[in-house]
Amino acid sequence: MEQQNKIALVTGASRGLGYATAVALAKQGYHIVALARTVGGLEELADQVEPISGITLVPLDITDEGGLQRLCLSIYERWGHLDVLVHCAVKAPLLTPVNQITDKDYDGVLAVNARATARIIALCEPLLKVAPDGVAIFMDDPHQGERFFGAYGASKAAAKSLVQSWQAETERLKPRVILHTPNPMPTATRARFHPGEDKSGLATAADEADRLIAQHLS
Repeated sequence: MEQQNKIALVTGASRGLGYATAVALAKQGYHIVALARTVGGLEELADQVEPISGITLVPLDITDEGGLQRLCLSIYERWGHLDVLVHCAVKAPLLTPVNQITDKDYDGVLAVNARATARIIALCEPLLKVAPDGVAIFMDDPHQGERFFGAYGASKAAAKSLVQSWQAETERLKPRVILHTPNPMPTATRARFHPGEDKSGLATAADEADRLIAQHLS
């Protein structure tokens, strides 16, 4: 079994907060397991991380359950545990009135934001439990009840409920489960929801990654 520094799995690692968190964790000495669909973004991340720490690129759709199973088996076979999970992968659908949400769009956003959250919890929990201090961090983005956010808000509410239940179930056990709310950032997800927004007042993804680590991993 390979000996490494602490191991961090970051989903949605090809851009935005996932990308910035992967870089920030690498600076803290973590070996980064970077999961995302966008190969180009992962390769750019590798260019940033390789001079300072190790990185394993995982070009994978978060809804590919078989792929997630193979990934977690590989983590176990290579390192035997997982120290940190930072789950940033998210799907941002077009803003739509509830009465116009199509089955395809609703199923798609639920698959990424809700069902994949349930699967990654189930698959990563055994790896996190055997780490000295396993930590799982999930991103909250509350939009429930807002106009035109019906599909996205429902999917994120479902994910939040899953994480909160897991928090309650592991309160006196391992791993530590954290629901984190980032400050607004100029990410692709936010741009989809707020086109033309003045970005000057938004936090940078790098600053938010540092804040996440300072709050939960220091």
